[in-house]
Amino acid sequence: MLKKSFSFDLGKENRVIRGDVRLPKLQQPAPVLFICHGFKGFKDWGFFPVLAEKLAEAGFVAVTFNFSMNGIGEDLENFTELEKFSLNTFSREQEDLAFLIQKVREGDFPYADAIDPGRIGLFGHSRGGGNSLIHALDHPDRIKAVAVWNSIHRADFFAPEVMDDIERKGIGYVSNARTGQLLPVRREVIEDIRQNRERFDIKKRLPDLHIPLLIVQGTEDLPGFMKGAKEMADRADQATLHLIEGANHTMGAVHPFEKMTPQLEEAIQATSSFFLKHLSPEQV
Repeated sequence: MLKKSFSFDLGKENRVIRGDVRLPKLQQPAPVLFICHGFKGFKDWGFFPVLAEKLAEAGFVAVTFNFSMNGIGEDLENFTELEKFSLNTFSREQEDLAFLIQKVREGDFPYADAIDPGRIGLFGHSRGGGNSLIHALDHPDRIKAVAVWNSIHRADFFAPEVMDDIERKGIGYVSNARTGQLLPVRREVIEDIRQNRERFDIKKRLPDLHIPLLIVQGTEDLPGFMKGAKEMADRADQATLHLIEGANHTMGAVHPFEKMTPQLEEAIQATSSFFLKHLSPEQV
């Protein structure tokens, strides 16, 4: 397997997108999959490297990356850029995703000769699922298939107490369960959601998504996610809902990654099969 890291400077707000490209040795250009992490995730968290390796082994160009404002800087393992995290809006994440996809379309990307820019798929976990869906809805001509795991179904997913602090103080905090670190969220994040209420209304827009969609949902996920997954599946005309019994929000995976769980293995297999079916040359 081939692997190459990249770093792109967006030229504003000191924003840098760092990522990795994995792929097998290919005889012809392959579909590319952009893997979007969630709210407190990052490209090297838990299952993401394993997922990317498995998708590459299946014949895809798999791209993992850190959103430019996700709070992870050059360290790559710790949240050292808390001011950026506090301002990490959906709009900025959408800009990051658009930037990367445009790089692929222009051929200015690692292993560009191995990528078929006409076959682009999006994968997202949790908040990354929401970002994948929003982007696919905004760019129906570019994105050919989307798969999400335990995805948010609404942009304003913050806990009520965090929202209350933001409203009263202009800043709220969420805890990193693994480290106990408090991560700040500023009012600008909430204002961005309000100013883009229609654009970020995932459930309302899903009837306009006319590409294949795989919704993988764990039965032991956080409260509200199962209900949201079923509602999303009902609203998208090409959606497939795949329930995984006993799976929690991270399919049983932890960070640092310890081992493949049966739930994670099932999720990866379902996702790989989905993209193989819908990103083959005959389907696109």
